[in-house]
Amino acid sequence: MALTVSQMQQQKKQADELLFSEDLKLGFAKALFFGQFQGPLLFPYPELKQEEKPAVEAAIEEVPRFAAEHIDAAAIDRNADIPRAVIDGLGRLGVLGMAAPVEAGGRGFSQLAFTKIMEGGGGHCAATGVFVNAHHSIGIRALLLFGTKEQQARWLPDLVTGKKLAAFALTEPDAGSDASNVQTTAIPSPDGKTWILNGEKRYITNGAIAGVLTVMARTLMPGSNEMKISAFLVTPDMPGFEVVEARMDKCGIRGTATARLAFHDMPVPAENLLGQLGKGLRLALTVLDFGRITFGASCTGVAKKCLEAAIAHANKRVQFKETLSEFELVKKKIAFMAANAFAMEAVTTECASFIDRGFEDFMLETAMLKVWSTDALWTIVNDTLQIYGGQGYFSNEPYERMMRDARINMIGEGANDVLKAFIAVVGMRGVGEHLKGVLEALKNPLKDFGTLWSFGRNQLSARFSTPEVPVQHAALRKEANELAARVRDFGLAIVETLRHFRAKARMHQNGTADEEIKIMEVVLRSQYLQERLSDAACDLYASSCTLARLDHIFHGGAERDIQAGRYFLTIANRRIKQNLAALWDHDDAATTATADAWLKNSFVPQ
Repeated sequence: MALTVSQMQQQKKQADELLFSEDLKLGFAKALFFGQFQGPLLFPYPELKQEEKPAVEAAIEEVPRFAAEHIDAAAIDRNADIPRAVIDGLGRLGVLGMAAPVEAGGRGFSQLAFTKIMEGGGGHCAATGVFVNAHHSIGIRALLLFGTKEQQARWLPDLVTGKKLAAFALTEPDAGSDASNVQTTAIPSPDGKTWILNGEKRYITNGAIAGVLTVMARTLMPGSNEMKISAFLVTPDMPGFEVVEARMDKCGIRGTATARLAFHDMPVPAENLLGQLGKGLRLALTVLDFGRITFGASCTGVAKKCLEAAIAHANKRVQFKETLSEFELVKKKIAFMAANAFAMEAVTTECASFIDRGFEDFMLETAMLKVWSTDALWTIVNDTLQIYGGQGYFSNEPYERMMRDARINMIGEGANDVLKAFIAVVGMRGVGEHLKGVLEALKNPLKDFGTLWSFGRNQLSARFSTPEVPVQHAALRKEANELAARVRDFGLAIVETLRHFRAKARMHQNGTADEEIKIMEVVLRSQYLQERLSDAACDLYASSCTLARLDHIFHGGAERDIQAGRYFLTIANRRIKQNLAALWDHDDAATTATADAWLKNSFVPQ
């Protein structure tokens, strides 16, 4: 059902408040939509701080050793439970408070250090990786970023050691990727001392075992009739807290305790409001940035484990009197794994560095990391099982479990289809605002001659030049030039796409909606184009990070790593060109017609 004008206006208002209300510096990903390459944001490639290197390198060895000796991933999957001994062990190692400040009992590691450590743990057992992510990157992180000193002093000491666990409760029956549709309510008591929560949550990792939960609820804003989302710190001992289902049966990551919860007139002390009233969605989006970076680290770990296993099996297994490693279709799979594992590490490292360097605008980058890495990992796990053949299909090998575990990655913390739309729409927004200013200038060309002159000069420059990609090594200049050309092509494609949207909006404008709202409706409904632009943008960003890593290791790095990085640039370059060409040469009409023919003439089995 089409949205009404008022609904579109409300969505636009929400998006502006959440994503565009602050005057943030243009981040790397948003600059790509302008056809710009902000090299200093990625080059030189980030490294661990010298002062934390010894402790981090020790942890990088210690955590995988603990995992190998004490974390039985198959048993965790079979029993649908992460033993308390494992949780206590992770607490002793400092994993559960790795990035929390030392004064709160944490280890005070940087985000980059945390990702390096999580790569090893997440690669060993996906369920344990998701458990740590939910507790640390989302649960504790909300308290670290938005909690008061009193809130942090009260809860952090037990959380960073694992004595208590954290959870983040956002999802509801009618609010998943559509986070703004939260229906749980929080009403202030007459004396103002408590908030009364009513509602339900589902798919909450650690929900039934957590000692502290960050709960999103709808609150009435003072002096208005407007309801906005706020965040509250909740403990399970509060009257009215109900665990409806402690461990929901599911396909993969079966060891995580995924719960359904309900709140029945549950009083929450006023001092448990987390962050500002009505700013809960911004809090959620900010915290999810950290969770998605940890996603990238875990995906990198799994990808490397798959690559190692696939190589070992391909070199050993003999069919038709040759090892599998001699067959081209197996080589193709191995090359894809190596290239994407190399790129995953590069993109995760750059995203983590944005946080460590105090950047403000990296929401698009973390969304790109999450979408691109989880899609690539799904192919890698599937290809690993294919190389193992029938042997991989049975439960005495880990690959069927890894396939089940990997599937949630494309759903959790923002479904990939939704995030692709988010990447395209948010990325195009800045360019659209710029073009809007140019169109306004056309109404009074003499007065706004400077705006028109600047736009014309920039457009001419974009068509006949490419941005500078600052590699140090001359041997990588060819790859740098190819990437620069694709950035230029992408920026020009964005302008053409926005012109297409504007023309389409004017064609269908019925006089009841202003042009901007109509354009917004056209953009939001053009998901075929959104997907191609998003896929191209993800490949551009991943290629940029990969090139920065290549430039960093080019002298002294392993030859196979350099080959993997170069191969990723090759295949990503081809995909970008294909996606940009498909913006205007496609089968979208036939796709829609076929789907509609079945959707509108479906039958219900008897």
